Amino acid sequence: MTKTSDQHAQMHTGAGFIAALDQSGGSTPKALGLYGVDANDYDGEEAMFAEVQKMRERIILADDFSGKKVIGAILFERTMTESINGKKVPDYLWENCNVVPFLKIDKGLEEENDGVQLMKPMPDLDATLQAAAKAGIFGTKERSVIHIAYADGIEQVVAQQFEVARQVIAAGLVPIIEPEVNIHSETKAAAEDILKEVILKHLDTLADDQNVMLKLTIPDAAGLYDDLADHARVVRVVALSGGYSTDVACEKLSQNTKMIASFSRALTEGLQRSMSDAEFNKALGTNIDKIYHASI
Repeated sequence: MTKTSDQHAQMHTGAGFIAALDQSGGSTPKALGLYGVDANDYDGEEAMFAEVQKMRERIILADDFSGKKVIGAILFERTMTESINGKKVPDYLWENCNVVPFLKIDKGLEEENDGVQLMKPMPDLDATLQAAAKAGIFGTKERSVIHIAYADGIEQVVAQQFEVARQVIAAGLVPIIEPEVNIHSETKAAAEDILKEVILKHLDTLADDQNVMLKLTIPDAAGLYDDLADHARVVRVVALSGGYSTDVACEKLSQNTKMIASFSRALTEGLQRSMSDAEFNKALGTNIDKIYHASI
């Protein structure tokens, strides 16, 4: 098998979860704050990204961060060109950890309209995708947000996601379509029902050689997305933690047997820069173990 087919097989049937290590400009200060790095500890954006890269590197170098439980990892665009032990991060992930690398490609969210937030324009997307393919990236991730159960808004989100997905597929990569439903929405369950039907409609428009992954908020109705997981054009359905604690996210995920985790904040919960390597690795290993068992 080729590298790409090995990675595809791992994402389609591998036991484990996807680590979301793609904190971007807006979410980085909060992620660093939870890690024990105050905004006063760094000066400017470059120093901030250097601090979060140190955190990501510490996670990736931990013994439990391997393809035995972590089958994929989503990277921020800057991370794609960073190195660990003299090797570019995407290559290090696959060759040293047996973890499939993905790239976050969205540039953030538009203001809310029709109860949703669409993705901001990505004028340099083709160049980004070419660079990603050259760097050994397997797939991409792009996020929108749904706040209320309004069919027109949800259709706009899914249509935009599939438009971008086709561009990603044309570049030889596998897109993770992420129309997040806000966990605090008063119409969350109704929004999820609409979202499922709209996604199914758009999946049926894909050609036989066009495959996608889906990253969805853990639904209120257990098993709601099983039909999506079974669709011929879907490689895997993964779950975002959406602000739930690690324990709550894992408990909810365990009720959805055809979804695996793709957690960010829940993965790093409790990790502190001040920890010794032994303490850090133990805490991370505990989180990895919880998320892994909820995913299999």
